[in-house]
Formats: sequence, C-alpha cells, structure tokens
Amino acid sequence: MAIAATAQPKVYVTRDISPESLIKIYEALGRKAEGRVAVKVSTGEAGNPNYLQPSLIGGLVKKVGGIIVECNTAYGGRRGTVEEHMRVAEEHGFTKIAKVDIMDAEGEFRIPVRDTTNIKYDLVGKNLKNYDFMINLAHFKGHPMGGLGGVIKNQSIGVASANGKAYIHTAGYQDKVEGMWNHTQNQDGFLESMAAAAQAVADYFGDRILYISVMNNMSVDCDCVATPEKPALKDYGILASLDPVALDQACVDIIFNMTASEGNDNAPLKERISSRHGTHTIEHAEKIGLGSRKYTLVNIDR
Repeated sequence: MAIAATAQPKVYVTRDISPESLIKIYEALGRKAEGRVAVKVSTGEAGNPNYLQPSLIGGLVKKVGGIIVECNTAYGGRRGTVEEHMRVAEEHGFTKIAKVDIMDAEGEFRIPVRDTTNIKYDLVGKNLKNYDFMINLAHFKGHPMGGLGGVIKNQSIGVASANGKAYIHTAGYQDKVEGMWNHTQNQDGFLESMAAAAQAVADYFGDRILYISVMNNMSVDCDCVATPEKPALKDYGILASLDPVALDQACVDIIFNMTASEGNDNAPLKERISSRHGTHTIEHAEKIGLGSRKYTLVNIDR
C-alpha cells in the first residue's frame, strides 16, 4: 500500500508590519496560546535601535496574556547581569507592555537533546519551568557569528542561560561563561549546537509553541550588537509557521531570491549569511528532525 506524502508545512506571510497584522498572522496559525504564555523576544543591547519595538508587539503580548522572557548574555554588554538587563528592558519600553522575566535570574536546569553530536544537554533558564506555552517571536536579521538570526537562534541561544550560551557557542566544550572564548572556535559545531538546542526546546513544549519572524530593520548584525551596521534592506513583512525550520528557510529564501534595487541591497546580508555558513544551522536542523526546509508559502494579505 502506498504511503501518503506528508504535506509541506505552511509558512504564512504578510507584507504589512503592524500590530494588527502581527495578531492576524498569529491567528492564521490556528494554534491558541493558552495557560502561562512566554513570549520570547530579544530585548536588544543598549544602543541598538533594531530590536522589535514594544509598540509593534504589545497588542499580541496583551492578547495572549504573555510575559516577555529573556536570559542573560554571555559577552560584554549591559545585559550580562539581571539588574542591568532589566534596566535595558525598561529603557527599551518592554516593561511598559508586560512583565519581563529574566529566566536565568535564579539559576538554570538541563533539558535533554536528541542530537548529541556536539552538546549533550541544553542548559536553559530556570524559570522556563513556569510556562505552559511559548511564542517564539523573532526579529530576522544577520548575526556576526551565526550568519543569521531567526527563530532557531531565538530559542537556542535565546532560551539558554548565560552558561548555556557558552555551552552552545563552544559546541559542547564548556558550560561556563568564564574563558569561553579562550580556545579555537568550531564554527559548524556551534551552528549544529544551535539546531540541537532549538530542538530540545521544541521537544520541551511539544505542540505548545509557535513561531513568528518579523523581517524589518535587517542589519547584518544581531540585536545583541550595541552599534550595528545600518540596514541596507527595506523592511519586508512578517512570517509565521508551526515549523521553525521552514520559517527560517523561508526568510533566507526571500533574502537570497530578491532583486536588489536602490535602497534595497540584499548583498551585505547574503554575504554575512554565506561567510558564516549560516544556512548550515537550518540544514542541520532539518537533518536531526526539527522540521522541513520545504514549505508552502501562504499570503494572508489576499
């Protein structure tokens, strides 16, 4: 008997970047955020203007009764301690729209990974245990080390404690921040570790997680960079899916397939992604079973 082909995951897209369209694309996914809802966003490093603005995301956060969640960073900057991280979150306006929870403020715990090629566990903020559902609300852009930052990065590095970030960045070499940069970096191992950690978080929540990426202010640099390069691309839109691999792949495809024009140059971001082997994260994520790089694009503006 023939086995029916599995339907490709849907990636929803709107070209309208507004609070209303953010809610609309969330509703298009058909998965209701219920219980204690964590909304994972980057609060943005002090000095970086590109993070998702509270004025954009506030309506969705309020609709789901969500709490904005983050973890401390593992590098220089103001978000390496709970006190300074909370100050930055306040300065950037996040505390005006919701409660902000620095999940590793009181420690961390291990969750299992399926892919043990590099890391043997994922070290996440202790307060992750307090949530029933996660909305992974990512800002799609470049990244100095990973090449790109999308939903996979947002729930791997983003949900990891500071020590967990060190463990991912060092591809399992050490799970302590101190001295994490004092050895030769394994680039592909780092990218594969992000995929493995993202899968661990996906497994933790099961069908109680969904993924949204906002393609605006697309610098080659991450929101963790205090002085990022000015975006060379115009804002594109909002994409969402129940499959994180499909969503990141769709965002990359949009960047690589667009025709450059005056004031809308995709070359810098393409170079950043390619030079860091950034798509290897997505490829490895598919390989280990996190999702599919094949997808069906559904335009909700029609």
